[in-house]
Amino acid sequence: MSILIDKSTRLLVQGITGRDGLFHAKKMAEYGTNVVGGTSPGKGGTMIDDTFPVFNTMHEAVRRTQANTSVIFVPARFAADAIMEAADAGIRLIICITEGIPTLDVIKAYRFVELKGAKLIGPNCPGLISPGESLVGILPGQVFTPGNIGVISRSGTLTYEIVSHLTAKGMGQSTAIGMGGDPVVGLYFRDLLGMLQNDPQTDAIVMIGEIGGNAEELAATYIREHVTKPVVAFIAGRSAPPGKQMGHAGAIISGSSGSATEKISALEAAGIRVAGEPSEIPDLLKGSF
Repeated sequence: MSILIDKSTRLLVQGITGRDGLFHAKKMAEYGTNVVGGTSPGKGGTMIDDTFPVFNTMHEAVRRTQANTSVIFVPARFAADAIMEAADAGIRLIICITEGIPTLDVIKAYRFVELKGAKLIGPNCPGLISPGESLVGILPGQVFTPGNIGVISRSGTLTYEIVSHLTAKGMGQSTAIGMGGDPVVGLYFRDLLGMLQNDPQTDAIVMIGEIGGNAEELAATYIREHVTKPVVAFIAGRSAPPGKQMGHAGAIISGSSGSATEKISALEAAGIRVAGEPSEIPDLLKGSF
């Protein structure tokens, strides 16, 4: 099995008539994801490429397609509303690719998603993949291969790089999730660590963090208390100076809080091996499971 998505996933693309939405809808369908349609207000009742039906609202789309998952490609000013519309329509898993959403809007949407009992990944994330089963988002499916390593990451491009090293060494992946790099996102390390710990297909976990916030420190405590599977980590941003934002909006050090040194120390104190370079991860995993 895998976590969150699999062959039973029925996906709607919110913003399917836009450039990015349509491009990635085709890519996801080519990978094998069951893309059942999409939404674009005012364009309902049309078909794209004689393949994807378009609906005006998520309520109509869910009723007509029995979708259980959505991916959001709408502009930032509409994205929080799109998240809440999906949750209100009964979508159980919402993946928001859009970046640049105001933090207060994300907080409002996140609370609404929680109230509805749904799950949110992102925003500002690349999505997730259960190799050989389903891909939701913008990840390059060709670098992933089915296997027993779970991957959770704050960085999209680092995910691709590290997975390519794993694949090259014959270490396939059960599920890989890019959580997003904004200050406020949905499912995070502790949530996903628990899911991978309970997934019988996952035998080891790779955790990719970066400077900023305290999520990795909290994850270290959670791993020490609840995770029995081997965990290998990598922390990006070791050379970042204090007060300098590095790439993601959430990757900023304030004083000593959120520094790479602080995170690495917390992880190592919990018995987690931390790679100095992404290419070291496969060797650290060898013999651990």
